[in-house]
Amino acid sequence: MSVFTTRVLRLSTGTAESVIDLTSECEQFLREAAGGGDGLLNVFVPHATAGIAVIETGAGSDDDLLAALHTLLPADDRWQHRHGSPGHGRDHVLPALVPPHATLPVVGGRLELGTWQSVCLVDTNKDNPDRQVRLSFLG
Repeated sequence: MSVFTTRVLRLSTGTAESVIDLTSECEQFLREAAGGGDGLLNVFVPHATAGIAVIETGAGSDDDLLAALHTLLPADDRWQHRHGSPGHGRDHVLPALVPPHATLPVVGGRLELGTWQSVCLVDTNKDNPDRQVRLSFLG
């Protein structure tokens, strides 16, 4: 019999572009939801200006990601979508490059990540720092 469990994380990303590591929250959720079993964890951010990335953190890769996004998606007046702060249209293009979801394997109740991988929220929108992230386990 399959089990489907969901939890909503509420967090604030502040007023600066950010990469927020959600790995410990995912692991805590799985300790409670997976019951030591196998399945899939889906991480989803229901916002038009944020994404979920699996990336190394703490060694500069998170800052490198933000720098690369700034190069690819400059915060200037080239965007058709113009409400909010200058360059805000780029925030609405972000999910095409950093999707708003990731689905990851769970084995024995534990998230199957590589040694240096973390699950992160990527947010370039400085106008709306309040985010919800949905964690769902299917096992």
